[in-house]
Amino acid sequence: MSMLLTVDRLESFYGPSQILHGVSLAVRPGEQVALIGRNGMGKTTLLRSLMGLVPRVQGTIDLNGSSIRGSKPEAISLAGVAFVPEGRGVFGSLSVIENLVMASRAGRNGKRSWTLDRVLSVFPRLAQRRGNGGHQLSGGEQQMLTIGRALMTNPEIILIDEATEGLAPLVADEIWKTLAVIRGEGIATIVVDKDIKNLSKVADRMVVMSKGGIEFDGTPADLLAQPELLERHLGLH
Repeated sequence: MSMLLTVDRLESFYGPSQILHGVSLAVRPGEQVALIGRNGMGKTTLLRSLMGLVPRVQGTIDLNGSSIRGSKPEAISLAGVAFVPEGRGVFGSLSVIENLVMASRAGRNGKRSWTLDRVLSVFPRLAQRRGNGGHQLSGGEQQMLTIGRALMTNPEIILIDEATEGLAPLVADEIWKTLAVIRGEGIATIVVDKDIKNLSKVADRMVVMSKGGIEFDGTPADLLAQPELLERHLGLH
C-alpha cells in the first residue's frame, strides 16, 4: 500500500531555536497513529509543521506523493489535511451550525461522506446545542465541535493535538468513541494525547517523541511490552 503521508528528515525551527531534529514518519491511508511523549518534546511542533504553520522547516513532507512542504495552510487543507489544534479555535460568535457549515466542502476525490446531519448524529450533544454560540459551549463540547468541523472538510488525514486534555471522563469517552468511528471510516489520524491506555485501544501505531526526535515507532503491544521505555520517556511505571 502506498503511503498517504511521508515525512523524511524533518527539521523545524522557531527563530534560531531548532525544535525538530531529523524526524521521519510515514502514515498509510486510514491508519491511526498516536503521538506521545512528555511536554516540550516536539509533538505540537510536528503537527504544526505538517499543517504549514511553522515558518522555517527543512526536509521532506509529501502527501499522496506530492510535496506540501512550504505550502500555505489553506493549500494543505485543500489537499486533504484537517487540523484540530490544542486551543480548539472555535468561533465564539458563531453558532454550532455556523461553525460546522462554514467548513463544509467535498473531499479531494469529490466525495461528501461527512455532512452536517452525519456530524450531528455522531455528536448528539452538538445537535442539542445547535443554536448556541461557540462561546457558550463547555470545553468538551468545543472539542467535539472542532473535530466535527474538521470532518466537514472530508479530509484524508486529521491531525488532533491533545484530544482529551482537561476533559471530564465521560466527555473524553465520547471523543475516544469518535476516534474509533473515524478510523472505521478510513480517515488517517495522527493524535496527540497523554492517555496511553485509550490510545493503545484505537491506534494502529504508537510513536514516542523525545527532544525533537522519534524514540519508538511500533504497535501498541510492542510499546506496552517495553516498560523501561515507558518509564524513561513517559514517566509511567
